[in-house]
Amino acid sequence: MSSEKNTQYNSADIIKKEARGLGDANLGEVQDVGADYIITQKGTVDKDKFYIPKNLVDSFDGHTVFF
Repeated sequence: MSSEKNTQYNSADIIKKEARGLGDANLGEVQDVGADYIITQKGTVDKDKFYIPKNLVDSFDGHTVFF
């Protein structure tokens, strides 16, 4: 089994996927992928949006995008 991280992803494939940061921080769900940023949103009533530079993607396992 390879321990190599998958940093390759198709922008359409990560929409509506979970986003996690350092220390397993919940960054919500990916809403959009722009030219330079990935936009995530968390919360149902008080919604927090995060604009995360695309170069900070660490890996994508098919279900979760890790930053």
